[in-house]
Amino acid sequence: MLEKKTITRERIATVEPRIRPYIRHTPVMRVDMADFGRPAFPVGLKLESLQHSGSFKVRGAFTNLLERQVPEAGVVAASGGNHGAAVAYAAMKLGHKATIFVPEVSPPAKLARIRSYGADLVVGGARYAEALAASEDFAARTGALQIHAFNQEETLLGQGTLGLEIEADLPEIDTLLVAVGGGGLIGGIAAWFSGRIRIVAIEPEGAPTLYCALEAGEPVDAPAEGIAADSLAPKRVGEMMFPIAEAFVERSLLISDDDIIAAQKALWDRVRIIAEPGGAAAFAAMLSGRYVPAEGERVAVLVCGSNTNPANF
Repeated sequence: MLEKKTITRERIATVEPRIRPYIRHTPVMRVDMADFGRPAFPVGLKLESLQHSGSFKVRGAFTNLLERQVPEAGVVAASGGNHGAAVAYAAMKLGHKATIFVPEVSPPAKLARIRSYGADLVVGGARYAEALAASEDFAARTGALQIHAFNQEETLLGQGTLGLEIEADLPEIDTLLVAVGGGGLIGGIAAWFSGRIRIVAIEPEGAPTLYCALEAGEPVDAPAEGIAADSLAPKRVGEMMFPIAEAFVERSLLISDDDIIAAQKALWDRVRIIAEPGGAAAFAAMLSGRYVPAEGERVAVLVCGSNTNPANF
């Protein structure tokens, strides 16, 4: 078991060999923005959308299940969809029972994936916060181990292994664009790089959780609306990731729903990459011109989820 410390590069490096047998080393695609109708500029796309269960979330899920004691009652998680699918997948692989609570906003593609992994699925509540409350009540009643989607030490450490992988795949980069919801992904990645590269957060205008927190100097409630509400709208960022973001995330940029939809469509039309709204958000910042790189800047974009139907765009 992990010794209780802060989220550090050293601890992430310790976790990575434990989960490596269960996760994919996802590929990198090098593209030119000229192919998307923008000025010529090379960008590396890290395709974590091709990860087991369709998103990066499986890294944190396996870290929780391997580093914590799982009771006979199994595990429980609240999710907009991707975390639930990841926990269900990890539980299936490791032989544990899983119960997943999701809000009504969760899309059918994500619900189908959760069910396909054999988890008990409970749908209810308008948003993630209500599903979380229901999951906490379930854990208190049954003794199931609760696995938080972002405000959990092991979750952050697991997501941080993606930073390790990006550094191995793209050692030359200056900047990495990362979508933010609750902040588990960017928190883990920023902890891994610890200021070695520029980390820029990308958030929907309708769910500016980290943007609002950085403005306030602490996690605060933010709007939870928009096309990516199922994956990027948890109401507020986690307490655990916020000090990491303050130290190592350069800034947060806001993008519109139209920007996200255009990025989904462009990724599919031009390079046949399927990305859900949250998965396409970071690329939307490049495509829309919201993020303008300096001349010679070496930029990578994280495409972090694919649980959608391409017919939607």
